[in-house]
Amino acid sequence: MNDQRPLVAHVVHRFDTGGLENGLVNLINHMPAEAYRHAVIALTDITDFRKRIKRPDVRFIAMNKPPGHLLRLYPQLYRLFRQLGPAIVHTRNLAALEATVPAWAAGISARIHGEHGRDVGDLDGSNRKYQLIRRVYSPFVKHYIALSRDLAQYLHQSIGIDEKRVTQIYNGVDSTRFHPAPQRLRIAGCPFGDDGHWLVGTAGRMQTVKDQTNLAAAFVHALQGAPELRRRLRLVMIGDGPLRQASQAILEAAGLAELAWLPGERDDMPDIMRGLDCFVLPSLGEGISNTILEAMSCGLPIVATAVGGNVELVREGANGRLVPAADPSSLAEAITDLAGRPETARNMGEQSRRLVETHYSMAAMVAGYQQLYDRLLGRNTRQLTT
Repeated sequence: MNDQRPLVAHVVHRFDTGGLENGLVNLINHMPAEAYRHAVIALTDITDFRKRIKRPDVRFIAMNKPPGHLLRLYPQLYRLFRQLGPAIVHTRNLAALEATVPAWAAGISARIHGEHGRDVGDLDGSNRKYQLIRRVYSPFVKHYIALSRDLAQYLHQSIGIDEKRVTQIYNGVDSTRFHPAPQRLRIAGCPFGDDGHWLVGTAGRMQTVKDQTNLAAAFVHALQGAPELRRRLRLVMIGDGPLRQASQAILEAAGLAELAWLPGERDDMPDIMRGLDCFVLPSLGEGISNTILEAMSCGLPIVATAVGGNVELVREGANGRLVPAADPSSLAEAITDLAGRPETARNMGEQSRRLVETHYSMAAMVAGYQQLYDRLLGRNTRQLTT
């Protein structure tokens, strides 16, 4: 018997650890199974990150695209779309946008493109080349999803997309999995966590746009400016990539390496978050950060750079602090301030959790996507059962 559920083909550049990909995992895992089938198409490759998707009926396809334009793969993608017969093709970010052309050629009318954030080549959205590319491909996109108000405004004002073609949907967080602990947990393998310690941490891909070296430098500034914190303040940096070694070098040069822990990538993020006293995101650019939402859901105060969607998640003085990007002195001041006022920091963490419960639930995110999918296909949205 043929499966009558419509198929959504999600197209990404690479299916590996990252915020965009984590959001896709959450969407597939939490959308009611009876509503849609899903396929994940990676233009390059698919890693073991696929194991995070718990549904057994999801198909994974890697196109193994070489560097350069996707044009040479258009015939292959066209044939794939014709074979799969998806009701919806949902591309994500600029690197996958051109897949809308073979989707259009294959006769798929519901073509959605999601804008999730910016990279180092276009931190403020002013790159004229990237604006032009988005305008060129806009006729092949039926509808857009922007993860933040900032990105929705960019699509409308900088690219010229009609507001009616843009839906803004925040990322959702699994507030059951990411929940506060009655008291701070001891992180497995971490040398810190004594009652006298105050742990500030971050997590994510250690690449240029995430700017973890800014946090390493800020940690040095903080202890130089407030040496009395040397007994208490500790740094935890989770993740791997080019900036891991660079961050370690900054700490070693300052003689502070023994006060920091950089274990690489981990798969126990809920327990990591519950082992921190404060979460920091030092990025140069962001959409709506999954890691900020996960930290908020675990009841942590947030210190983040005032870029992209960070300013929509972090409310200055309420659930955290906002600082300029690439400014280790300002970041150090915010960390020092909260480390010196632990009760205030805990109150901010409680506010973080309340904000997640009222604005950034997984159910709200899934409902937003399902309602848009249903509307584009002329279906009635079914009752959510997450």
